[in-house]
Amino acid sequence: MRKHVPLSVLDLVGISKGQTVKEAIDTSMEHAQFIDELGFKRLWYAEHHNAISLAAVATPLLIGRAASLTKNIRVGSGGIMLPNHAHFRVAEEFGTLAQMYPNRIDLGLGRAPGTDGMTAQLITRTSGDAQEFANNIYDMIGWFSEDGVSSRIPNVTTGVATNTNVPIWVLGSSMNGAHIAGQLGLPYSIATHFMPDDYEEKLAFYRSSFDSTGPTATIDTPYSMAAINVVVAPTDEEAERIFTSTEKMFINLYSGERNYIEAPVDPTELPNRHLADSALKVKAVGSPETVRKQLEAFAEKSKVDELMIVTYAYHPEDRKRSMELLADVWF
Repeated sequence: MRKHVPLSVLDLVGISKGQTVKEAIDTSMEHAQFIDELGFKRLWYAEHHNAISLAAVATPLLIGRAASLTKNIRVGSGGIMLPNHAHFRVAEEFGTLAQMYPNRIDLGLGRAPGTDGMTAQLITRTSGDAQEFANNIYDMIGWFSEDGVSSRIPNVTTGVATNTNVPIWVLGSSMNGAHIAGQLGLPYSIATHFMPDDYEEKLAFYRSSFDSTGPTATIDTPYSMAAINVVVAPTDEEAERIFTSTEKMFINLYSGERNYIEAPVDPTELPNRHLADSALKVKAVGSPETVRKQLEAFAEKSKVDELMIVTYAYHPEDRKRSMELLADVWF
């Protein structure tokens, strides 16, 4: 078994039934401080719209607040859904964040809208076309560079982003995402926490297509991170029970039912549990030793360089305890 890979955290700012949005955001910020103290490598916030159970919509604002409350952990986006934003504006926002919190800001970019089709029509600014996505990344790397310009648009500079060198990651759940990350020579974060099918092939394709010689390459060798659903509790049985809140979220999603994060139940009493099985195949749920072994096995099988933990819980204290127990057996 190789040395443990670094652990990071993806936060979608879940809203439990009976909890206000403000309470969910406040809890997320408390959580940021806690995992910073525990020694996790990075904390990313996602972008989702028209989902009443999630408060992660204004990603840069969450990043700025979390960065202001923490000291060491890297804070970033997992991700910014680029079709929803003008890429010049994204460079300005993340350049500003990087000026305020030097060497602590990450920019993960995705091509999906992060919502349903009707909502996407309200917020989409550009297409998710692969070539346009690549061109936008090319421009942004130029705006973050020492010169602060893109050769495609030589007379425009963001000013605040110049020489910040904000690391750009490509997010993906498909072969297209793996190919784009590889061809651009950028780190790749794969969404195995909800799209686990064929993840080994996608990671292999990323590594085989990796090009470190092009103008967009920012790393010399492939670097990949995979997201995984995790719940740790003192016993396997308690962890499985807590995890039913996550399963219910996905059951609701596939059933077209809108609801907040619900209280856990006995797994045997969860109706239609099979609906979530496929999406949640990549998981580590159980006691500390159970989860340690499951994470080690997944890291060995996937050969990723880093793991990103995704943990939903109805009770905030269950999520906090899960992170603490995980840190105790991993770091």
